[in-house]
Amino acid sequence: MNGKKLAIALAIIAALVLFFVLDLGRFFTLEALKENRQALLDYYGDHRVGMIAGFMGIYVVQTALSLPGAAILSLAAGAIFGAVLGTLYAVIGATVGATLALLVTRYLLRDAVLTRFGPKLERINRELEERGLHYLLFLRLVPVFPFFLINLAAGITRLPLRTFVIGTLVGIIPGGFVYCNAGASLATITSAGDVASPRVLGSFALLGLFALAPVVYGKMKKTGTRDQ
Repeated sequence: MNGKKLAIALAIIAALVLFFVLDLGRFFTLEALKENRQALLDYYGDHRVGMIAGFMGIYVVQTALSLPGAAILSLAAGAIFGAVLGTLYAVIGATVGATLALLVTRYLLRDAVLTRFGPKLERINRELEERGLHYLLFLRLVPVFPFFLINLAAGITRLPLRTFVIGTLVGIIPGGFVYCNAGASLATITSAGDVASPRVLGSFALLGLFALAPVVYGKMKKTGTRDQ
């Protein structure tokens, strides 16, 4: 490992250690968000640009390092910025963070990721390489695999970066809006799990099936051609 890669690896390790040693996760809870919502709104009213930049920066770091708290950050986006703008900021932050996670995995941690998660990633890798954008959209829309695991999987495939960015950006919009819209009515939420109801998950699954429709059609067409 050269000096640049070693420095990046050490910085990532240091950030992870600090997060857990300082117990920063205590700020990424529903209770903490409810307690501090008014203070966050007041700060946003006085420092709009700084608040937006700070929020997106936190979301980027959280996603890039695969830290806990994504659902709370999305709820916070809706609670502070409203459903529409909150979705915009959350989706951009998550997409940038996911892209950084992919790049770090692809150029720094590929061997380590294969050693640690290889068996779990095998099927995802194969599908991402063969189906590209459609399968990535399916994975982003349907919460079958954890968000961070998809980033790692894509990082050890030959999936084009542009495809990853587009698939992530588009694929997380529905889920992001659901959480941000719920965050706009924060007082009615008792737990982050309440947002992802069976009806909502079913809707995501339906969208995911639409994303896979071209793949299914292509397989059927290919099978029909071979049978002729």
